Amino acid sequence: MKKNGYEISFSRTAGDNVLGGRIWIDKQGRNFIGLGKIVFLEAIREHGSISAAASSLNMSYRKAWGLAQSINALSDEPLVTKQAGGAGGGGAELTEEGERVISLYWDICRKFEKFLEVQQELIERF
Repeated sequence: MKKNGYEISFSRTAGDNVLGGRIWIDKQGRNFIGLGKIVFLEAIREHGSISAAASSLNMSYRKAWGLAQSINALSDEPLVTKQAGGAGGGGAELTEEGERVISLYWDICRKFEKFLEVQQELIERF
């Protein structure tokens, strides 16, 4: 599992058999958070703006802004705050809750990867 390289594979192979899966969290019947949104949030942290984050991910600003709005709408507390533009610039940053959600997501991913390692011997029996 790489983290910032985003080459994350949640699978274990035994011969021709592969056990794997993906991690995401739904809230209110909608996708709240998954790998793509985590990558987006980390890009906001790194670049300090939704526009720069979108550009770094080859994403349109419109799509990025929609992602930020949907994540915030489904969260009990905002994960991203945006400052108005103008002479001083503007930008966006993660809130404490945003940092907490990212941390929890990666904790779940590490536990899932360990689960797959334990289950590897089971898939060798197929």
